[in-house]
Amino acid sequence: MDLAKPRIDIGLFTNDLEPMLDFWQNEVGLPFDHLLPLGGGMRQHRHELLGSVLKINHAKNPLPEEPPSGYRELLIAREGLLGPKRLTDPDGNRVTLVPPGAHGIERIGIRLAVRDVAAHRRFYAVALGLPDLPERGGLSFLCGDSVILFDEAPGVEGGPPLEGKGFRYITIQIRNVDEEHTRILARGGMEGRAPQTLGKVARISFVCDPDGNWIEMSQRASLTGALD
Repeated sequence: MDLAKPRIDIGLFTNDLEPMLDFWQNEVGLPFDHLLPLGGGMRQHRHELLGSVLKINHAKNPLPEEPPSGYRELLIAREGLLGPKRLTDPDGNRVTLVPPGAHGIERIGIRLAVRDVAAHRRFYAVALGLPDLPERGGLSFLCGDSVILFDEAPGVEGGPPLEGKGFRYITIQIRNVDEEHTRILARGGMEGRAPQTLGKVARISFVCDPDGNWIEMSQRASLTGALD
């Protein structure tokens, strides 16, 4: 995969904006970057996260009551810690600050609960073409310097919708959405949404892992230049 940025971004949805901003900005310590209107009563509050972006998507209208996605925990490397510091945001999302190097994490990691470890291993290794971390026995993969970890949880419900409270998607910044999207589908990935252009900002698509968790593929003009 031809990455335009050597790390992933994290997207979550909420109806409860002010407590969420207070938690992420003041308790976790993430700097606010800018606000991006998304239309349909949705606004994205973008926060800097060790070179990644935490995208807090605030929905004006009530979000549907849906089961959680497989994205269950955000891990953030933090200097000066001797062990993990576990936090929970106002919507119940799990956040753990860890010493750099824990689980192979030097910046951020995202932990998934999955139904079938072997299927996810094939997806990340073959469809996405990402390298694994051998020390975790094929249960962690690297996307740039971000770590994607998964643990088997047979009770996980498949096919989570994109919009719903909590962590809902990750974003991978790449140089050519159309080429990568086609390759992923050819290697066994599932299509979430076909490529589309968002003004002059980005060209994006969505693919899904074996449990239906959403992964945004983004060709962002600020990283790659002209979208055509």
